[in-house]
Amino acid sequence: MTHPVANDIAPAVSLPRDGGEIVNLSDFAGKKVVLYFYPKDDTPGCTKEAIGFTDMAAEFSAAETVILGVSKDSVKKHDKFVAKHDLKIALLSDENGDVCERYGTWVEKSMYGKTYMGIERATYLIGPDGKIAQVWRKVRVPGHVEAVLEAARAL
Repeated sequence: MTHPVANDIAPAVSLPRDGGEIVNLSDFAGKKVVLYFYPKDDTPGCTKEAIGFTDMAAEFSAAETVILGVSKDSVKKHDKFVAKHDLKIALLSDENGDVCERYGTWVEKSMYGKTYMGIERATYLIGPDGKIAQVWRKVRVPGHVEAVLEAARAL
């Protein structure tokens, strides 16, 4: 499975977010966008990551950067996740996995000797020109939000 790399034009995104409104990546032309993919709402690593982005939302905003999280959870699950943790970032619902496929984050994973398909934790920093500026694959949550913020500020 190939995935977009730095300097590629970011594949289009048009998905419903928490609350149900449709979000298009093209709505943010001229801004920097953090598009981060995560496996599942309200699991430990995903919760830490979402709270991390929420805690630094003001810093990302000051760096003229929008944060969009993507998983295959439904809008209803996103709404519960946002309410439970008072999240201040948009969570997009890619229930059919189309956007995950285009970004190469729908991958074979393994746990306890069993293989299954799931979302690889990955982050794309997209520049104001719509091109991918930086990609983080197989993300480890500790320190990740800070690293993305630093890259966004430098862009």
